[in-house]
Amino acid sequence: MIMKGIFLFLMFTVAGYGQTKGIYALVDAKMDKIPNNLSMTTAGIAAYINANFKSENDKVRAAFYWTASNIRYDIENMASIDYKEISQDKIKNAVLSKKGVCIHYAEVFNDIAQKVGVKSYLVHGFTKQNGKVDVLAHAWCAARVDGNWWLFDPTWGAGYIDKGKFFRKINNINYKVAPSQYIATHMPFDYLWQFLNYPVTNQEFIDGKTQINKVKNRFDYASQIEAYDRLSDLDKAKSALVRIEKNGIKNNLIREMVLFKKSEVDAVQNNEAMDKFRAINDDFNQAVTIFNDFISYRNRKFKPALPDETVKAMLETPKEKILDCQTRIYTIGGYNDANIGNVKSLKKALIDVLKQIDEQEKFVNDYLSKSKSARKSMFGTVTWFGIPVK
Repeated sequence: MIMKGIFLFLMFTVAGYGQTKGIYALVDAKMDKIPNNLSMTTAGIAAYINANFKSENDKVRAAFYWTASNIRYDIENMASIDYKEISQDKIKNAVLSKKGVCIHYAEVFNDIAQKVGVKSYLVHGFTKQNGKVDVLAHAWCAARVDGNWWLFDPTWGAGYIDKGKFFRKINNINYKVAPSQYIATHMPFDYLWQFLNYPVTNQEFIDGKTQINKVKNRFDYASQIEAYDRLSDLDKAKSALVRIEKNGIKNNLIREMVLFKKSEVDAVQNNEAMDKFRAINDDFNQAVTIFNDFISYRNRKFKPALPDETVKAMLETPKEKILDCQTRIYTIGGYNDANIGNVKSLKKALIDVLKQIDEQEKFVNDYLSKSKSARKSMFGTVTWFGIPVK
């Protein structure tokens, strides 16, 4: 399992805005009528949205409104949230309990958006309020609506905290915001998710210098996101780590994210290595089974009789598998110390069974070189690989 970073995520703490629903009134009203039984899962919510709305714009509004209006910010448990839980558990728990912190708001919105066919991503970063960088990390979302990228913060859009209490007050300032505007308050750890052709550095964000600067080298974020989507989980984590470090480690939040990304790289690398290890181990076991079938046949003195070429082939198949396993075991990639013993044991087992196959090949070659009458005197009981024959 990939390790999850232990970050506390911040709730918007400035008193809420007083926008009216305006152009979103019809969508919001329709979402207020969603049956309770459909509000128990994101699949149910998505099904209701797909049944009632056609455009991406309406669907993403419906996803945002449901999330912001149904989930209550969990102030009491903010510091005790288990950030090791996987995304689906975060989503399930938030939808059922109707409470959570920003990572839960973001996960729920992101999951609903994807289920209604809107391309979206989670964004992790840090924020600025009243000119000051917040001391806690934050999570929000990005979604592509009708071909354009917009940013959404369902946590800040759900209400505000005043004197330690959460007050629900839906606002649209944090709904469908242009990336060039949101960069003033929302800074992704990974500049890929700024959705800007001239990304802002961490120091510029801290200093409040977030105006677009075309003197910088142009960054084609659209093609970079497409390339990112094609990467393996390991390469995604590695590329993100490079970008995070490149943009400047300017505070403890960024420093903690760098450490988390390094641990994620190690964890994903270990997971991928162990997936390869398990596949090799399965092939090894198949080879041993085939080899033991030969041993069993030999102990029966090659009865019933088979053509010489068939007898010879009975060892060629497991040997090819073992040699293939030997090649692959040395290229599985990095793995953690807890798996060193298992890998070493398999490497040794591969060597041991290959020696036994070579011994049996010598016997078979000798057997096949003799006359049929001479062959009968060659047999004696041998041991299956790993299993003594009684």
